[in-house]
Amino acid sequence: MDEFRHSSSGVGAVLRRCAPPPALCGFLLLLALMFTVSYAIGAASGPVAPGMHGTGTSGAGAGGSDMDDMDMGSGRNGGDR
Repeated sequence: MDEFRHSSSGVGAVLRRCAPPPALCGFLLLLALMFTVSYAIGAASGPVAPGMHGTGTSGAGAGGSDMDDMDMGSGRNGGDR
């Protein structure tokens, strides 16, 4: 007795055909999880160099520059013009 499968037609078959493969969904989920964990670790560890601070703690104000103590005119190309 030969049995043959009827190809399923309808909305379920169309959705299964259009859906991404499970391996891709797993990879994207793992990528998002790794990004979240690494961001949380980086935020918990603080700045990477002494003297670094976030944008909210700057004394220069919004749109200001924190370069008041730099001598801009003593460079090889930045001298008197």
